[in-house]
Order: sequence, then C-alpha cells, then structure tokens
Amino acid sequence: MTTIQTLNKVVEIAEKRRDEALGALGQMQRELRVAQDQMDQLQAYAQEAEQRWATRSSVGVDVALLMHHRQFMAKIDHALEFQRGVLSERAAFIERAQDQVHVCERDVAGLRKFTERKQLAVQHRVQRQDQKNTDEMALAIHLRQSLARAQQEGIRT
Repeated sequence: MTTIQTLNKVVEIAEKRRDEALGALGQMQRELRVAQDQMDQLQAYAQEAEQRWATRSSVGVDVALLMHHRQFMAKIDHALEFQRGVLSERAAFIERAQDQVHVCERDVAGLRKFTERKQLAVQHRVQRQDQKNTDEMALAIHLRQSLARAQQEGIRT
C-alpha cells in the first residue's frame, strides 16, 4: 500500500468517525426535543390544574381538599424541576457532541489537506523525473546526431 493509499484510508476512517459523531449529535438533539415536549406537557398540565383549582376554590373548599391540592401541585413542581434537570443535561450533552463534531471535522479537513499536499508532491516528483528522462533522451539524441554529423564530415574530407 502506497503512502497516498494509506493516507486516503486514514481520511476515510476520520470521515467515518465524523459521521458517527454527527449521528450521535442528531440522536441527542432528538432526545432533547422529546424532553422539551415532555416539559411542555407538564407545564400545560400544571396550568390546567391551577385553572381547575381556581374555578373549584371560588365556591369554597375544605382543608383536606386544600392539602390534597397542595401535595398534588408539589409533585407537579417536583416533576417540572426534574424535567428542567433533564433538559439541562441534554443541552450539555449536545454541546459536548457539537464540540466532538467540530474536532472530527477539523481532523478530516486537516487530513484531506495533508493528503492533497502529499499527492501534489508525488506529482511534482513524477513530473521532475519525466522531465529529467526527457532531457536525458534529448541530450542522447543530440549527441548521437552530433557524432553522426562529425563522422560524416570526417568521411567527406
């Protein structure tokens, strides 16, 4: 395997790693959307429960029902707080995943540039070798023609 083939394989591996990082990022973004949807549902439910309570309490309630409502709302508040933590955690995961994608993209770009430079160096080396071979062939032809002319002139005199 030539150096260029090896470098192309390294680029391919780096691209695969980047694609995996992009896939992980996409999955984390989907999970964040699901968590946000859950948060939205919890908030809507809490608002709805408060509205129902406002309607019900306007006609008067006993102490037991009031205590039950407060306990219920405390559980909803706890669920909301927990969901805020989930959202925060998901956002942090996404930030790290984005950083990983950027690192992978930078690696791919750097490897591609390095491979391109190596390919250009090989092409220049081949061109120089071809030019050298052409120059040597032209010199050999010129020397043979000069020798042949010199011999013909020597024969004529």
